[in-house]
Amino acid sequence: MDDNLHSPQRRLIELRIEHADLDELIDRNALDRGSDELTLRRLKKRRLLLRDEIARLEAELEPPEPA
Repeated sequence: MDDNLHSPQRRLIELRIEHADLDELIDRNALDRGSDELTLRRLKKRRLLLRDEIARLEAELEPPEPA
């Protein structure tokens, strides 16, 4: 059971959820005229890091098919 909590598949799901949450937060902040530009940039940077981590995990879990 404990192995399931730390599996790469579970981590991938958690990263995708966090990425989706950041998408929503960034969209809301972008619509708010009084939003802090620095905060918005930091959120976008975090979202990009998450996207890279998701891509890395997906590549690990789904090895390339032979040619």
